[in-house]
Amino acid sequence: MNFQIGASVNRKQKTFGLTQDTPFSRRRAAAGIVLSVATAVFGGCAVGPDFRQPAAPDVTQYTHQPIADTTRATPGHGGKAQTFTQVQKIPQQWWALFHSSELNGLIERAFKDSPTVTAAQAALRESEENFKAGSGALYPSLNVGASAAREKVNGATFGGGAGGLGGVFNLYTASVNVAYDFDVFGGTRRTLEGLQAQVDFQRYELQATYLTLASNVVTAAINEAALRAQIAATREIISAEAEQVKLVKQQVALGAAAYADVLSAQSQLALTRATLPPLEQRVSQTRHALATLTGQFPAELKMADFDIGALTLPQKLPLTLPSELVRQRPDIRASESALHAASAQVGVATAALYPNISISGSYGQAANKVNDLFGPGGAIWNLGANLMAPIFQGGTLRAKKRAAVAAYEQTAANYKQTVLTAFQQVADVLRALEHDAQALSAQSQAMKASGESLALSREQYKAGASSYLAILLAERQYQQARIGYVEALGTRYQDTAALFQALGGGWWSAAGGTAAATPVSATAASNSSVHQ
Repeated sequence: MNFQIGASVNRKQKTFGLTQDTPFSRRRAAAGIVLSVATAVFGGCAVGPDFRQPAAPDVTQYTHQPIADTTRATPGHGGKAQTFTQVQKIPQQWWALFHSSELNGLIERAFKDSPTVTAAQAALRESEENFKAGSGALYPSLNVGASAAREKVNGATFGGGAGGLGGVFNLYTASVNVAYDFDVFGGTRRTLEGLQAQVDFQRYELQATYLTLASNVVTAAINEAALRAQIAATREIISAEAEQVKLVKQQVALGAAAYADVLSAQSQLALTRATLPPLEQRVSQTRHALATLTGQFPAELKMADFDIGALTLPQKLPLTLPSELVRQRPDIRASESALHAASAQVGVATAALYPNISISGSYGQAANKVNDLFGPGGAIWNLGANLMAPIFQGGTLRAKKRAAVAAYEQTAANYKQTVLTAFQQVADVLRALEHDAQALSAQSQAMKASGESLALSREQYKAGASSYLAILLAERQYQQARIGYVEALGTRYQDTAALFQALGGGWWSAAGGTAAATPVSATAASNSSVHQ
């Protein structure tokens, strides 16, 4: 059960169904204008909280232990030391630092044809149009109408007897109607503030889509290059082991080895060959993923094979201040916009507790014949002011306000979690790059040592100074070290790309990258003098 208290001021004078202007009505109209001016004076306040951008975390570094300025260097391609440099800006097209025209072309195509980008762009346009639609509530509504009716009335309608004046007649009207709700307590402006926050949210979501898409393409391309390097290394090992099988057979023919050694060599060769199909399958899956990321069907993908030797490892890595991360990552900015929208909803729910004031008016013509519709004496008009205040709603309005406050607190917690996760990702990547350099160095040393050990074992076997078991062990160690080195190299490249993504990807360096629309609360609501 709902109870509201309402009041209205409405002046009409009817003569034979038509409203006529009178001196008294003009005085009341003037009073309505005074009321309009008075309410406009109070229209500058908006109840509910004014949103304030959350402060940046008070931390000075990403990890508990400081990160070294320079990583370890390793001889060979992709082994140069990487240096962390404090910067304010990250290149917008950070993937160009890998110096691959094929990679640049794939990302350009992904931005153009990926359905995820198209969906994010459409979501942004939708939010912008919703804001434009909601902005109409700030202005009076103007409507034009016309009607034609045939009626039969009884004298009792006008206070006479049932058999009094009455009859059947036609009534034609044409009028212009105006209505305006005074946003005295800012409910409409808070609604627009929330809609604007949704626009900002979708804008940052679009930037996050670009960043994620570029990172996924780079990661997939590096993964393919690393897999192809593993395949190439495996094929070289297979070739060497095939030669080893021939050598063992020759040793057996000369009586210098047992046939069991041939079986062991053939078994090792078969095991190594068995590792090729899974690697080739992973390459196929990676290329299919690249096709999907770029908005193509797998059968349509046309691109050269990625070679890790053709990719340049960026040596100077940007590292922005921790206090700037919350302004650079689009996912954090999107979460902040969601927090702004939740704050605005608290204001909307608070404004619903207060009275609503509106005015309405109309002017038109009425006649019993179409030809007389715009003739003299047919004018009708009305002007009214209404006030409606909630008295008892069964606790509905206050419950909705409490729900809005709870939703804001939930969004605030989600925002904090987003920030924490972002700092964790940066810390993880920084440590990963440090450990990647160490792992690559260790794998390089292991590959060198195992290669020398394998060569020595083969010479000793030829001379009859060792058993074939020593060669098998040396071959397995070398194979693992060779594959491990290629995997470590690919991981270093991928973690380098992950750093650019974790730091926000430099999207704000684009023209208009930071041009989020000015919140309505800053222009229309200003500072509220009423807080709930």
